[in-house]
Amino acid sequence: MQTRSPRLDRRCLLTLGAAAATTLLLAPVRAARASSSAIAPVVRDLSQPWSVAILPDGGLLVTERGGRLLAFDAEGGGRRVVAGTPEVVTGGQAGLFDVVAARDFARSRTVFLSFARAQGGGAGTALVSARLNQTADRLEDVRLLFEAAPGGRGGRHFGGRIVELPDGTLALTIGDRGADDRAQDLARHEGSVVRIARDGSVPPDNPFVGRADARPEIWSYGHRNPQGATLDDAGRLWLSEHGARGGDEVNRVLRGANYGWPVIAYGRQYSGAAIGVGTQAPGMEQPEHYWDPSIAPSGHVIHSGRGFAGWRGRHVVGSLNDDHIAVLDPATPGQGGWAQTRIRTAETARVRDIREGPDGSLWFLSVGNGALFRMSRPPA
Repeated sequence: MQTRSPRLDRRCLLTLGAAAATTLLLAPVRAARASSSAIAPVVRDLSQPWSVAILPDGGLLVTERGGRLLAFDAEGGGRRVVAGTPEVVTGGQAGLFDVVAARDFARSRTVFLSFARAQGGGAGTALVSARLNQTADRLEDVRLLFEAAPGGRGGRHFGGRIVELPDGTLALTIGDRGADDRAQDLARHEGSVVRIARDGSVPPDNPFVGRADARPEIWSYGHRNPQGATLDDAGRLWLSEHGARGGDEVNRVLRGANYGWPVIAYGRQYSGAAIGVGTQAPGMEQPEHYWDPSIAPSGHVIHSGRGFAGWRGRHVVGSLNDDHIAVLDPATPGQGGWAQTRIRTAETARVRDIREGPDGSLWFLSVGNGALFRMSRPPA
């Protein structure tokens, strides 16, 4: 596996000369203001919201980590609790996670849900498909497609983001569950992205199919806790994932690739101790962008540019610990790899999920406000 360097790896800056390196490393992250008229509440009174899906008719589905799936009519009206959701484990970071409407939802009414599923004395990240009934108040034909095995007893780092890939298969992120070394063990699902078919079967072109020492569902590994996942306009999968103390990452996911955790990382343990061997090692991928200090990224879209002039291809990522939305420009070098703008308003308190609406508007869930907001135009 070829090792790639982030666009502004700190060691690479040495080749730029002292003055250029100092300018780039110390260049401030730009802040942007969004006027109050640009951000409007859509739904309030949510409890620990985790994910939002925008349906073809303008309706909405919202998950709450405590286990509720809520349905709303267009513009947030007609709130109702959807019955028939799977039983979830709660506590710590466990609960009900992502909701994704299938690409053919208008015909099939299929949705996908991820959650923490009871497994003996612990819990594992699991994925179900279901059909949302016509009145959007009940899930029918709920089918378990996947659960991580073996289960873990820890209450953190479940991952849980779902992406429907261009070929109709499903990608699901799974965190290391707080047991670092498991992310390098192909015999376990922890710390990986898994890829399965829509019926739960294993696609025959997965990279580790046929290996006795590997789980066949694994697509990539060496991840710590990916809580953002999205596709670019070429159909490629991208993740944003939590580091420890520093070292949050944006990664482009490659088939069979090892993303290094906990052997390499841009950050340190919470104790201050070094992580692994440093920032690079043979056969391990480099992030496209990293944050130090951490922002705790969650929710991730790559903008189409519709309605937001100049934003095409920009990565829009929520922050759970610094109350902002990060807008990353891959075309411009900056701290950690790419130039960054931070949108910080009263509405951006602990942003858990971000989606792009059909018109290019940005819909985001704020845990701090217990609300879903819509940003109708880019900030200044």
